[in-house]
Amino acid sequence: MLGGLGTVGATAMLTGCQHFDKAIVGGEGWIPKQYQRSKYWPAQVRGRIPIHPESVSIDRNDEKCILCGQCIEACRGVQSVFKHYELPIVDDVICVDCGQCIMWCPTKSITEKSSINQVMEALEDPNKFVVVQTAPATRVALGEEFGLPPGTWVQGQQVAALKELGFDRVFDTSFGADLTIMEESKEFYKIVTGVYDRHLPLFTSCCPAWVKFCEYYYPDLVHHISSCGSPMQMVGATVKTYYAKLNNIDPEQIYTVAIMPCTAKKAEAKRLEMNASGRYWGNEEIRDADAVLTVRELAQMMKSAGIDVTALPEKDYDPILGKSSGGGLIFGATGGVMEACMRTAYYWFTKQDLPDEMLDFKPVRGLKGIKEASVEIPGVGTIRVAVVHGLGNTRVLLDAMRRGEKTGYHMIEVMACPGGCIGGGGQPRSALPPNDKLRQERIEKLYKKDALMKLRRSHKNPEIKALYENFYEKPGSKLAYKLLHPVYPEGRKPRTDNINITV
Repeated sequence: MLGGLGTVGATAMLTGCQHFDKAIVGGEGWIPKQYQRSKYWPAQVRGRIPIHPESVSIDRNDEKCILCGQCIEACRGVQSVFKHYELPIVDDVICVDCGQCIMWCPTKSITEKSSINQVMEALEDPNKFVVVQTAPATRVALGEEFGLPPGTWVQGQQVAALKELGFDRVFDTSFGADLTIMEESKEFYKIVTGVYDRHLPLFTSCCPAWVKFCEYYYPDLVHHISSCGSPMQMVGATVKTYYAKLNNIDPEQIYTVAIMPCTAKKAEAKRLEMNASGRYWGNEEIRDADAVLTVRELAQMMKSAGIDVTALPEKDYDPILGKSSGGGLIFGATGGVMEACMRTAYYWFTKQDLPDEMLDFKPVRGLKGIKEASVEIPGVGTIRVAVVHGLGNTRVLLDAMRRGEKTGYHMIEVMACPGGCIGGGGQPRSALPPNDKLRQERIEKLYKKDALMKLRRSHKNPEIKALYENFYEKPGSKLAYKLLHPVYPEGRKPRTDNINITV
């Protein structure tokens, strides 16, 4: 079992505190050495996944770990990350930051890496202009931390709570989702029509755990990922450029916070590429997102401040970056990005709006692991799409594509977490393991709200229109590419230098 892992390495995997400089990490002995002595351990003890001590997204309290193996079930069985590589591994811990191990851990030994203290410091700094944005999936989950049923809509109360906490402006990441759709659907249109010399299918890019998974396991497909940044990144870059100029605020004084259902967003915010606003101003230290809080962290801050979301009156997002369409809202559910994209891509191809009776793209909805659908676009023909959620399902689809069993797709949406963002690793914990009933309740609320909205197409959002008229000019412009399409050195780079991937 130990396969070359020395005593120091085995002990480090148990304690989670080894320095990784030229050390062997993992090895066939991923289970602590003491496991080999059955008389000292109960039969149900099974081990745990390795977590890098310098991870920016995930943390572990060794004193709470009972070596139950639930994190392994999530990482290997659900997400197909753990042990899908040969051991030993040098100078790396294979992790996509999705946080599903957190959702499965029964003792809360594994948690997100807290950013609460740094956010509180920014809020208390009189020289900081602190801006916050909230992801679509947060508004159907935050209430659970305060005893409300899953799927309870608390958008207005969440905004009110953030203003109570002292944030100077509260914006909507759904606005960023609309902006993403404008850029991504135009990118798709140009690839299909031959303006861009790139191969299909086009993969969505808004899930950082999926991007990292592709960089590890499917480097041959990396160039198929959209060049668009995520909605979080787009809002951050726009705040520190357009909003800063419009309001005569020094971008170095702006501190941007994102409330996300996701732990991988913490890692995304730290990627070297996520400083488009810094490149714009010629100051590499300016980041698009300065801090990311999970829904659980926000709830902790609210409770510490004595704020009860159930007792708050509703408040609206602040203008300029606060209005969104139903298309932006359903980003929180698996299939939502694809549905929103097709609503606007139809417009680029036909110069007409998708008929109202076609707005509900039901074949891409639901919790089936891999969904396939087609859209008939006049003058173009049949557009074939696929939607997949959960990285285990993603592996099944991509392997079938490599074998030539699945072909002909024009676009594929991938979300790392089961159910999409509503099932993210930063959401409130519920049953162990998380279940589809809860995911479905959150998803249904997003779709119900979308159905009731007058504004359901991203390209119809008046704040999006104004942003292009006053700043970006048009989707795919030089400035839009500079700020909204991250510059990845030498392209999105595979992460396979130190590992050998297995099936």
